[in-house]
Amino acid sequence: MHSERKQSDLRLYRRLLLEACRFWLHIAVLFALGLLSAPVTLLGPLPLKLAVDSVLGPHELPAWLAWLLPAGTERSDAMVIAAVAALAILLALAKQLLDLGSTILRSYTGEQLVLAFRAKLFRHLQCLSLSYHDTVGTATATYRMQYDAPAIQWIMIDALIPLLSSLLTLIAMVVVVARIDWSLALVSMTIVPALYVLSQFYNRRLKLQWREVKNVESSTMSVIEEVLSSVRVVKAFAQEEREQQRYLDSARRNLREQVKLTLTGGNFGLIVGLVLAIGTALVLFLGVRQVQAGRITLGDLILVMSYLAVLYTPLQTVSRTAASLQGSLVSAERVFEILDQAPEVVEKRHARPLARARGQVEFEAVSFAYRAEGQALREISFAAPPGAQVGVAGVTGAGKSTLVSLLLRLYDPSAGRILLDGVDLRDYRLPDLRNQFAVVLQEPLLFSASVAENIAYGRPEASESEIVAAAQAANADDFVRALPQGYRTPLGARGMQLSGGERQRLSLARAFLKDAPILILDEPTSSVDAQTEAGILEGIKRLMEGRTTFMIAHRLMTLEDCDMLLLLKRGRLQVVTSHIPTVLRGRLFLGEEQPSALPLEAAAAGQPRRLRVP
Repeated sequence: MHSERKQSDLRLYRRLLLEACRFWLHIAVLFALGLLSAPVTLLGPLPLKLAVDSVLGPHELPAWLAWLLPAGTERSDAMVIAAVAALAILLALAKQLLDLGSTILRSYTGEQLVLAFRAKLFRHLQCLSLSYHDTVGTATATYRMQYDAPAIQWIMIDALIPLLSSLLTLIAMVVVVARIDWSLALVSMTIVPALYVLSQFYNRRLKLQWREVKNVESSTMSVIEEVLSSVRVVKAFAQEEREQQRYLDSARRNLREQVKLTLTGGNFGLIVGLVLAIGTALVLFLGVRQVQAGRITLGDLILVMSYLAVLYTPLQTVSRTAASLQGSLVSAERVFEILDQAPEVVEKRHARPLARARGQVEFEAVSFAYRAEGQALREISFAAPPGAQVGVAGVTGAGKSTLVSLLLRLYDPSAGRILLDGVDLRDYRLPDLRNQFAVVLQEPLLFSASVAENIAYGRPEASESEIVAAAQAANADDFVRALPQGYRTPLGARGMQLSGGERQRLSLARAFLKDAPILILDEPTSSVDAQTEAGILEGIKRLMEGRTTFMIAHRLMTLEDCDMLLLLKRGRLQVVTSHIPTVLRGRLFLGEEQPSALPLEAAAAGQPRRLRVP
């Protein structure tokens, strides 16, 4: 178990180093500054030793300092004190300058590391398939973006570099203390094995507790995100108190886990402090005996104790921050869990470019399953020529939205293939493929941006006149100009300050501006009143002209202008017909009995299919 944990930590460090390698120069300079600070730290207690031994005591000044003083003044107490004071000031100034430079560079490099790591994570999250996002949810991804990604800064900049610098300082100080008295150096190091054993024991516990804390915090954020995104439903059903209690239950669990983590870290720090105190006491006892025996001077003892304080400080700091370090490692694990998720929809290595499609769409025995236990679509086959207006009908859950999701390649078929202009969708470059589609959904999706930016979402480079023309074509220009700032009016979160019909017209304007050869209309009028629907349908008819269109609808009358009707039932294609008026004069069969599907040849030839009309 210990070996697995250690290998896991080493693997994490290696992956973090690979992520940070593009900033190797910044990290190298930070490390160099850390190396420079080591000798300055070593020299820090030197002025005190000189003052004790050469001013208060009978010892001669070191030759290098006597050489720096004017001739004949090396025995003057005032000159020696002034020189020692000047040396102390110079060492303090050098340390402050090194610390300042290190702090500025550490902040800059750390923020750059976090930005690059978050950008990589955000790009990968956008590449992951919808099934992943549907399963995991947005709160988990948001938490890992915001709170777990900075782990790369905490580990690489705030922990690893200071740890390496402290290690070098430790080695240097041990060497210096050993030159003064090897027995003192040996005694000072006796606590290191004890600290190592303690850290290994507590690190395992801390890491497990940090995993639990992160999971609970993420769950708490999920509650917040879910409630606030559904606040209209919560208010409508008067469930505020219930949701408040749900949040408090999760938050209190988080509180308990945080307290347990703090107690574990506090116990670790307490034991480490006790071990360091024992080490300090042993060195002090032995050092006093060495002074009494005349083996070292009092200044040497003061120097050793000063070094010991500097030596033990990083050990104590590392021990006290062990909980945070383990938390950072857990955060890094959680980020790499997402980065290790492979997208289900991937672009081929040498995918074909596609400028503008003609719009011929064919489904060849296409099947698809969201989960292993059931299929959403079963062996769907049909052909739509360029410019065809295809109606897609069926009860809720029949597979209508799944069909157009496959067409957009938001998912790939489990079996069969989908062709666009005679080429499998999987052979095209993904951005080029999706640029062939304009989509108008049942629930309009708008962004927290201006009206103009929302209309131009599919074509950000569009001119103002093109944006206005698209709004006019969608019957949206009048109400947009009536807004406080017209086309520059910010819409706020999801554009909820507009009515449903107004949001839908902006979605239509977005589709007009994109001018894609294939149009997908996913029940665009199901949530509006009859009067609003008439205005939206007028815009839709203009939008459909000259484009291959797939229009999903529950109300069959909405599909009366279509060239072809697809009836889906329980994931199967029940009817393919090109005689829509015949269907609309009766009532389309939606019962349990399953008529055989019209052969594709008959549909292509325009032969009517006799439908059962109850």
